[in-house]
Amino acid sequence: MDSTEKLFQELTEVPGVSGYEHQVRAAIRNHLQPVATIMQDKLGSIIGLQKGTAEAPRVMLAGHMDEVGFMVSQISDDGFIRFVPLGGWWNQVMLAQRVVIKTCQGDVPGLTGAKPPHLLEPEEAKKLVEKKDMYIDIGATSAEQVKACGVRLGDPIIPVSPFTVLAPGKTYMAKAWDDRLGCILFIEALRRLQGLSHPNAVYGVGTVQEEVGCRGAKTSVYNINPDVAIILEVDIAGDVPGIKSEESAIKLGQGPSLLLFDARMIPNLRLRDLVISTAEENQLPLQFSTMRGGATDGSMIHMHNEGVPTVVIGVPTRHIHSHAGIIHRDDYEHALDLLVKLIVKLDGPTVSGFTA
Repeated sequence: MDSTEKLFQELTEVPGVSGYEHQVRAAIRNHLQPVATIMQDKLGSIIGLQKGTAEAPRVMLAGHMDEVGFMVSQISDDGFIRFVPLGGWWNQVMLAQRVVIKTCQGDVPGLTGAKPPHLLEPEEAKKLVEKKDMYIDIGATSAEQVKACGVRLGDPIIPVSPFTVLAPGKTYMAKAWDDRLGCILFIEALRRLQGLSHPNAVYGVGTVQEEVGCRGAKTSVYNINPDVAIILEVDIAGDVPGIKSEESAIKLGQGPSLLLFDARMIPNLRLRDLVISTAEENQLPLQFSTMRGGATDGSMIHMHNEGVPTVVIGVPTRHIHSHAGIIHRDDYEHALDLLVKLIVKLDGPTVSGFTA
């Protein structure tokens, strides 16, 4: 593994569902310490500041630390665990998957289960199993056994999915790309900027609780009060069976994406155009995306105070909001190159021009 793959592995395998991001924050802190002054807001978002040749404009790079997962909500008398989802889960991807419950006594492995099809009536067997009818089985036969393992109500539940280099060599499978990939991008951008002259102050921010309402974006943007923001995210790759090009034209290996529209934000148009021209000048591939059914931390950040010019740059990812996703190394590298080249252009007159 090279250094990038090791960073991918470290930050995707560390657990951190919404509201329980402390281990992710600790890992990010270790990487930020050599390149930034570190702060933290009271909700738990971590902020790394790297000053360039000027105190302003303040450039916010936001990637959320949390991943989708679950939380223990009930322990039945016969030893099964009910849960509530943290983030958006599609019922089809949830059954028969390994999970780990993070308890006061250590990790407790388990499996998501439901009533087997052999015992269902034919019409019932055709129906989708809903989350409310699922449970987690840790091999216990009583509530006392579950509690003896250290499991308590409110404990976080993490998908089990180790980082894996896939056979083609440039594609990787792991959990939590959404959005550890954004966190990795701002860490690596700050590392590169340390050796460059940049006419601004750059804030790399690992936000909390994005998957349950973009809550860390609201508190961290208040702390920073940025002049411009770049949201670093994954994007939905549409190059899989069943997706039409008009639904998603984003493909793995064809470059990062620029989000033109989502359910809660339209990007600043002049900043959007600067992203496009920067990609063209540097011969970097760029795809274009719209997302009618979702949003990002940009939904909170762009409405802060009197408004913040904001744009979303994404890395195409297959199978997001499931136990594992797949990315392409070239898309990540091109996103990082584009990000750094964009930041060094963000001087005072340029940023002022976004809202002139």
